[in-house]
Amino acid sequence: MADDITFYDEIEAYAGALSCRAGDPMPLHVSTRASSFDVVVERWGSERVVVSRVDGVDGSHVGAPPDADAAGCHWPVSLELTTSSDWIPGFYLVTLTAAEAAEGRSVAHAGFVVRPPSPTQRMLLVLATNTWNAYNTWGGRSLYTGGHRVSFRRPWARGLLWRVEEERDDRKARPVRFGEADDADGEIFQAWRMANGYTSAVGSTGWFTHERRFVEWAESRGYEFDMAVSSDLDEPGALDGYDVVLGVGHDEYWTAKARDAVDAHIQGGGHYISLSGNTMFWQVRLEDDRGGPGLDHMVCHKYRAHLDDPVVGTEAEATMAGLWCDPLVGRPEWTTIGAGSVFGLYHRFGNALANGTGGFTIMKPGHWMLEDTDLGWGDLLGADHGIVGYETVGCPIQLDDYHEPQVRPVAGMPDDVTIVGLALSGNLGVGDYPKSIAALSDQGDLEFLAERFYGELNDDTKRRVRQGTAVLSTCRPFGATGGTVVTAGTTDWVYGLGLDPVVDQVTDNILARF
Repeated sequence: MADDITFYDEIEAYAGALSCRAGDPMPLHVSTRASSFDVVVERWGSERVVVSRVDGVDGSHVGAPPDADAAGCHWPVSLELTTSSDWIPGFYLVTLTAAEAAEGRSVAHAGFVVRPPSPTQRMLLVLATNTWNAYNTWGGRSLYTGGHRVSFRRPWARGLLWRVEEERDDRKARPVRFGEADDADGEIFQAWRMANGYTSAVGSTGWFTHERRFVEWAESRGYEFDMAVSSDLDEPGALDGYDVVLGVGHDEYWTAKARDAVDAHIQGGGHYISLSGNTMFWQVRLEDDRGGPGLDHMVCHKYRAHLDDPVVGTEAEATMAGLWCDPLVGRPEWTTIGAGSVFGLYHRFGNALANGTGGFTIMKPGHWMLEDTDLGWGDLLGADHGIVGYETVGCPIQLDDYHEPQVRPVAGMPDDVTIVGLALSGNLGVGDYPKSIAALSDQGDLEFLAERFYGELNDDTKRRVRQGTAVLSTCRPFGATGGTVVTAGTTDWVYGLGLDPVVDQVTDNILARF
């Protein structure tokens, strides 16, 4: 059940769009065998606030098409929510409860972002919905289980928007307490998610996993920001009027237009904060139902892009839906954020640093990011709550005469990267992944990155990729005239918020700086 969650619940739903402007209607597409269902809409910030309620909506059942994963569901509109101009920008959770349904299977969740007509704040938080979709198994395959085209027009898998919260068992890089053994093979995580009927993606992505944690923490501390979703950045002028663009958690899948927008924002003096790991790893293309440009589906050929993507060998080869750092694309993620996953992708996951610290070792005491923390050289940041893991971004480093890390020269890397903290990280090959988690059987990220980035697969290139260094850093990708990029290169940074006062302080310093 937990690996095929399609219609496990007796009601399923998806919103007609991932975001809308305040005042615009939002259609809901619902399928249920129940005679009726109730709908509650809540804005989820520091608290969940009910903004709309509709009871007794007539239910009807429409099945999942055999290609729902790739082509969407195409269910009719069951009701249309009426947003209003006074709805505060943010994420809105839709809870649908079916009448006469079996206990534990009567609830579905959908969600969408409300955007203001024009910027109301200086900061824009972008939810990583492209990555949510990449991991979504509802209706069949995800990009991790054999698919190369995944639709936004289907429900989110169980647990991505709401689920039962656990202290540690719902994490793929589960922090250990004194005297405990590590969970390198992910058995505790898998047992937990199986018992609750959640897709394995809940350990990797989704509103509840990452963005929700940041939003609850930030709004409770008085921060105000507008919100958007990944595909909103494809719209012309989406970042106009914002000083700071922020991503958190696991922001792995990016379109060329989104990167163009962020790069232009930085070059124009704006700032980008990435509290994310494995950031900008894969390039994707968005399509409509006819295969042209649109917002219905997302294409990524991933490990077979250089073999299967039809743009290879054409003038559009740079749009190949594969690695950003692949020579055929030629736009590695470190040109934007000053770090990349080829230089360290995993920490406390499988055989990659199974007994790693789970925190950043401070290498630049006195840096503005560390004000009011008392952190000195060699101290650990965030280890108690495992903020480093399970996926990271890093830099190739060398130590200077003062034993401070400097970035080794690599094509495209900014000249002025400052490494504030680091953690050893690595890449996984065949046989290195947690035994409980499905991975490629013929090659892993280590083999793939060694071959594609370095041009051939041999013992030397595999060794270059196997060991790396995750970083907490700053850089200016476009020189002194551009804005600043802050990279906290880990998916699990948000797990320290509200629990570790020092992680809170460092995050406050980052946000307050800009």
